[in-house]
Amino acid sequence: MHLTVYTAPWCRDCREAKRFLAQHQIAYEEIDIEQVPGAADTVLAHVGKRAIPQFVIDGKWVQPYRPGRGFLHAEMSELLGVGKS
Repeated sequence: MHLTVYTAPWCRDCREAKRFLAQHQIAYEEIDIEQVPGAADTVLAHVGKRAIPQFVIDGKWVQPYRPGRGFLHAEMSELLGVGKS
């Protein structure tokens, strides 16, 4: 599995997503939309808004959180095949 995570340092949900991935020892490539030219536009082109974090799992874009609910631990655990945190 190849996982790319679009993030920004100021994003609380991004920090939670990275903690989840670290806890489950899931390797990923991080793209900081504040530092990588065009990254925010890539997110916008794929999901229709500048919403982060975004996971790209083997080319499929997945939003691992919901506004008002935060990071989707159960859903991401199932999707990534790991135990719940």
